[in-house]
Amino acid sequence: MSPVALTAAFGAAFIATHLLLSHPLRQPLAKALGAKAFQGLYSLIALATFGGMIWARHRAGAEGWLWQPPSWAWPVVALLTLFASILLVGSFVRNPAMVTFGPGSEVVIGRPQGVMRITRHPMMWSFALWAVSHVLIHPEPSALVVATTVLIMALVGSAGQDVKKRRHLGEAWVDWVHATSFVPFGRGLAFPGWFALVSGLLLWLFATWLHPLPVGLWQWLA
Repeated sequence: MSPVALTAAFGAAFIATHLLLSHPLRQPLAKALGAKAFQGLYSLIALATFGGMIWARHRAGAEGWLWQPPSWAWPVVALLTLFASILLVGSFVRNPAMVTFGPGSEVVIGRPQGVMRITRHPMMWSFALWAVSHVLIHPEPSALVVATTVLIMALVGSAGQDVKKRRHLGEAWVDWVHATSFVPFGRGLAFPGWFALVSGLLLWLFATWLHPLPVGLWQWLA
């Protein structure tokens, strides 16, 4: 099997097992194995399939590019990855959608704050934007497989979360969906908060500085 096909096989396995274990197989396996054992199995399979994809990508080495990235792609990617960094950092700030219970055991979800006012799936969208950025400027076959896998997993996984939480949380989740947006800025422009903005900028500067090729701000300073 070629390195590209092997990368694709691991990527397909990562997506398939993640979706199966997150939805139809989750409850029966958790009931049979116990919650902790199921989480261990889930993590092990995710690590094996995603790690295998990265290993196969590394094994492919340098490949010929399928196209030459246009000049406009570089500043677009710089902005996309900066935005992704802000969303990623902001996703670790207290999530008002974390479920709490009121006096009558009713589900209580807070109002959108920070990056949640931009999208209700900030971490997943940070991964999706990273993937789109690499598709635009890194068109090696195996690299495209990795980016496409991450993109599919981020967007399909987000949609799956919405369906699952709607089933489990009922009207409280419906209210949250009406107050937030799946697509970033789908309900208008919103400020992510100073912590996410400043920390995301610092993360972006550090990550692009570590990148093996000059990218982001460093591309123009090199």
